[in-house]
Amino acid sequence: MNAAVLRGKEDLRIERVPVPEAGPGELIIRVGAALTCGTDLKVYRRGYHAKMLTLDRLFGHELAGTVHEIGSGVTYFSVGDRVVPLNSAPCDTCFFCRNGQQNLCEDLLFNNGAYAEFIRVPRRIVGKNTLHIPDAMPFEHAALTEPLACVMRGLEESNAHAGQTAIVLGAGPIGLLFIHAASLQGLHVIAVVKRKDQIATAKHFGAKQVIRISDVSDPVAAARSLTPEGRGADVVFEAVATPESWQWSVKMARKGGVVNLFGGPPAGTSVAFDTNLIHYSDLTLKASFHHTPGTARRAFDMLASGQFLCQDFLTGVATIEDIPNVFRSMLARPAEGISPQIKTVIFPHPTEAATVPHTAEIRVQELA
Repeated sequence: MNAAVLRGKEDLRIERVPVPEAGPGELIIRVGAALTCGTDLKVYRRGYHAKMLTLDRLFGHELAGTVHEIGSGVTYFSVGDRVVPLNSAPCDTCFFCRNGQQNLCEDLLFNNGAYAEFIRVPRRIVGKNTLHIPDAMPFEHAALTEPLACVMRGLEESNAHAGQTAIVLGAGPIGLLFIHAASLQGLHVIAVVKRKDQIATAKHFGAKQVIRISDVSDPVAAARSLTPEGRGADVVFEAVATPESWQWSVKMARKGGVVNLFGGPPAGTSVAFDTNLIHYSDLTLKASFHHTPGTARRAFDMLASGQFLCQDFLTGVATIEDIPNVFRSMLARPAEGISPQIKTVIFPHPTEAATVPHTAEIRVQELA
């Protein structure tokens, strides 16, 4: 079969590899659709990921498809079932799992290989983190489960709820997922963005107000001015991953508010905070990493609810052979006036994709 293999830093190749076979408790999934992801872009740029992926490994982790083969002992799934396998599963026995922090599992099992015709799903992920897909749900919509599960955990761990004011810094794929999910849960969302085209996109996904940082002299003051009585947001989600945006996010929260430093800057990055501000404002600073089986299920339910604008997150289409070019283009910042892709759908079996009426189209650009 054809598959994308990471051979080094910015060295992604399409190679012929054997079709995997199912061992005991495992599934072989015929990939219906896979999605590009910011985490995959980081791995591509660096050539590795300390937890998820090392060199000479199959690439990609957001997918959905059809059960092609089942291993011995599998009873909950059958050949032909439509499923979305998450990219990890916890052990449920270590200290962190026992303390309700499955995302920090000491033996968190990751799986990669979404950019291929078939993928093997390990026993633990089959048993703990693989979900059935309704017949009416397109594969590419179901594949949004993994990134949305991370966002759902960020919302839940920040105690975000209806009626609150939230500020979201960033309008990349994760920032837009935060904007949309928070707005669907009844929060009043203020977005802070960099590019002109992101203004319309953020509003489309639910932001009530949008600030473009180059349009104001002080983004912190501008964002706070839009909150009730100018006191700051109940909860702030940082989804840019720069020291400056981390510092801004702390200053945008109200007294007693929560700041979720969701975006992860490169290792070794340092950030300076005003200790008096944090202490006397009684701020809660936290970070959210990854997802859990629980947030994966809640994310899937939101995607399947009919309210989530799944299709509008899917702004490009490609085949496996296109993947190296797709990632090279993701490294480049598009010129002002040209909307960047949010997520590109990879169809490993393009002849089938051509017959699907919901195939992704480039829509968000039309909103600008």
